[in-house]
Amino acid sequence: MMLTRCAVRVRRAGTAGPGAAILCGALLLVSCGPTHHARSADSSPSVHAAQAPAGLPVPRGKGSRTEADFNGDGHRDLVLDDLVKSQAHADDPGIGIVYGSSRGLTPGTRQLLSPAKQAAETKGQLPAVFEAEAACDLDGDGFTDLVVSTDPPFDGQGQPPVPLQILFGSPSGLTGKAVKLAVPARARAGNDWADQPVCGDFDGDEEQDLVLHASGSQLTYLRGPFTRKGAPGTATAPIPAPGEVPTGPAVDVNLDGYDDLVVRTAEGTAASALVLGGPTGPTRTGTRLPAGIDVALGRFGEGKALDAAVGAMGGTALRYDLPAPTRATLASPGSVLDTGDFDGDGLSELVSSGSRVKVFRGRTAGLSASGMVTVEPGTVGTTRVVAVGDFDGDGRADIALRTYRGETKDTVAVFPGTKKGLVSADPAVTFSTSVFLGT
Repeated sequence: MMLTRCAVRVRRAGTAGPGAAILCGALLLVSCGPTHHARSADSSPSVHAAQAPAGLPVPRGKGSRTEADFNGDGHRDLVLDDLVKSQAHADDPGIGIVYGSSRGLTPGTRQLLSPAKQAAETKGQLPAVFEAEAACDLDGDGFTDLVVSTDPPFDGQGQPPVPLQILFGSPSGLTGKAVKLAVPARARAGNDWADQPVCGDFDGDEEQDLVLHASGSQLTYLRGPFTRKGAPGTATAPIPAPGEVPTGPAVDVNLDGYDDLVVRTAEGTAASALVLGGPTGPTRTGTRLPAGIDVALGRFGEGKALDAAVGAMGGTALRYDLPAPTRATLASPGSVLDTGDFDGDGLSELVSSGSRVKVFRGRTAGLSASGMVTVEPGTVGTTRVVAVGDFDGDGRADIALRTYRGETKDTVAVFPGTKKGLVSADPAVTFSTSVFLGT
């Protein structure tokens, strides 16, 4: 992705959901301690899906550099990889896209991506799996593209086919058929799946590249721009790495003009390290990070470079001012971490999602539990972060949460950032992903 913000989320897209869980009912923001906030004066009224027009046309864009802007109209869109079903145990409906506008996300302007309509066939067979993995402008035309993971047929003999496909953005959004990502033989190693894509400009040429898992502690590096047939500009032999699980999104941690990424040694609780970009791509191992469940990068304090937060059950390890960091600990466990500058002050807030969604405010002295805000559901359910980003274009990050209560019931709520941070008791937008069932 074209990540120009300081606050970024590092996780394999599509594993925890972005945001795998959901709830039916109101979500309330309450703070810990004396800083309880009522709804702020600059927050917008909620827009409920039941009140939103159905089947609104996707606005035609002319191209932009906005992150996750599939129709190129300058407004960020939302990807929902987990949708409710018409009934329990029914097939997965697909991937939902809610398009943005000058007022933020518009639930009526939506699109359902399904393998039956959008996927490319392999040996005459459509995939059953169709999951969003990464979003960036791979062909450089000003429209964000979506990389999806599929399940092509494989007999278990030799090297498996590449499971990744690309849906290209356009003035009308993600409207065409997907094409298979072409990974040259020289860029593969062993008999592992070529998967876990991470977007970034790793060589500093202002074109988006892809990093994939290759085999063992090796990465596949595909240099952009990509053709409309899914082929990279160039590809190198697999790159040795300090682990085998590339995670994104990528960001320029040390501010040298090249995107960097986190590579983990394994899924789940594991050690990780920064892999630094350069003129030849992501070839240099940087700071090694402690073992943890998740990693998030952002500007949590007043340093020259970005910082890292590593979440674990015993607390969150902090590494300020990478790549030669100072160490600190936040006495709060973190199983899934996100970051965003919700008040627009240039410092990142840390979002920790476990049993509850907690927001720790960034300060020049670093993160602190003082003034922590907790997102509490209004009814029984499990709440997770879907995405953090500026959906209304006001220069402050917003947070989209999904609350899950069974396979057929959920609520997505978008809470806006304000000058005071995340202080609104009411979301700006709420809807259920059931709206996609009739799309």
